[in-house]
Amino acid sequence: MSPHQNLETKYEQCPVIKTLEEIGSRWRMTVIHVLREGDLRFNELKRATGANSQTLSRVLDDLQELGYVEREVEDGSPIAVYYSLTRKGEELLPAFDDIYEWGEKWMSADGGAES
Repeated sequence: MSPHQNLETKYEQCPVIKTLEEIGSRWRMTVIHVLREGDLRFNELKRATGANSQTLSRVLDDLQELGYVEREVEDGSPIAVYYSLTRKGEELLPAFDDIYEWGEKWMSADGGAES
């Protein structure tokens, strides 16, 4: 086995890579980030994320299937549907805080010239 094959095997099982493959799309990360504010209805999420209805619907379905988001339907007239983070989704929030701090440092207006 070549040294490169060892690296490939190592990184196929890497939790960082596996996590980014699962939640690493712009829209998935955006929805998780916005839901940190609490339960939101579809149109509130749409406004907050800037996603179109089709994209948001697909992303919410994906995040529900993966166990990051739950959907709750409240009876009434009209029926209200709320989305919120599951425990799995909430446990990602400290990582988002770290990414935010990193972005503040390195994604500044001057292009992160700090070294």
